[in-house]
Amino acid sequence: MEVKRREIKNLITKLSSVSEQTRTEAICELRLISKNDSDSRPLISDAGAVPYLSESLYSSNKLAQENATATLHNLSISSKDLLMSTRGLLDALSHALRNPSSPFVAQCAAATIFSLLTAESYRPIIGHKRDILFGLIDIIKNPNSDSRTVKDALKALFGIALYPLNRAQIIELGAVTPLFALLCNDGRVGILEDVTAVVAQIAGCEESWKEFRKISGVGVLVDLLDSSTGSSSRTKENAVSALLNLVQCGGEEIANSVRGVVLGAVDGIIEVAENGSDKGRSKAMELLKILDASSCMFQEEQMDCLSNHSL
Repeated sequence: MEVKRREIKNLITKLSSVSEQTRTEAICELRLISKNDSDSRPLISDAGAVPYLSESLYSSNKLAQENATATLHNLSISSKDLLMSTRGLLDALSHALRNPSSPFVAQCAAATIFSLLTAESYRPIIGHKRDILFGLIDIIKNPNSDSRTVKDALKALFGIALYPLNRAQIIELGAVTPLFALLCNDGRVGILEDVTAVVAQIAGCEESWKEFRKISGVGVLVDLLDSSTGSSSRTKENAVSALLNLVQCGGEEIANSVRGVVLGAVDGIIEVAENGSDKGRSKAMELLKILDASSCMFQEEQMDCLSNHSL
C-alpha cells in the first residue's frame, strides 16, 4: 500500500508540471490506476488530484480532457464528498458537458454528475447549476449525440429530478419537447426506458401540465401503454407513473382532461396493475382509482347540468 501511495503522489506532483506532455501522461496513468484498482481511488483523491483534474477539463488537449473526465468519474464512485467540496468542480463539469473535445468527454461528465447525484444531499446543489441543466438538455436535443452519452445525460436528469424542487426548472429550461421527441423518434435500445423515467419525475410538478399539453404529451404516454407498440414493461410502468403524477399534481380539472385521453389505454393500465412490479402495480391501481373517481364526478356534474336545464 505504501508503494502504491508513493507512486500516486509522484504522479500527482507531475500534474503541476509546466510541461503539458508530462501533465497529460500523468493524467492518463491516474485514469488507468483508478479504473483497474478500486482501492487506489480514495488514495488519489486524498492526495490532492481532484483540483488538478478539474482544471484539466478546460484543456484544449483532447487526450488530457478525456482522461481527466474519465478519472473524475472513477473517483466519484468512492469520493463524492471530496469531489463536491472541491471549488469549481461543478463548473468544470458543466464546461466539459457544453464544450467537449469528443463525445466521450460529454459522456464521462454526465456520468460523473449522475454518480454524484446518487447522494441525495447533493441533488438540490447540482440542480441549482443551470449550466449543467443546459448542458444535459443540449445533449438530448442533439440528434448526433451517441447512445451512451444520451443515456448518461438522461440518468443525470433523472437524478436531478428526484429532488422535487428541481423539476420546475428542468421544465422551464426546455426539457419537455426534446424528451418527447426522443419518445416519438428514437428507437435505440434502452433510450425509451430512460426517457420515460425522466418524464415520470418531471410530471410531478404543477408546471408540467401546461408543457405536456402543448405537445400532446398525454397522448404519447397513452400510446406507450398500447400493447401494439411493443413497449417494455418498464416503459409502461414509467408511463403510468407519469400519468399518475400529472393527475395528482393537477387536481380534478386535469384529472378529467387526462381521463378523456386515457380511456383508450385502460387495458394497458390494468395490465401494469396485474403484471407489473410491486411499485408499478401500486401506481397503476392508484391511477385507476383516481380516474374512476374522476369519471363519477364528471357524470354527476353532467347530471346536475341536465337537471338544471330541465328546470
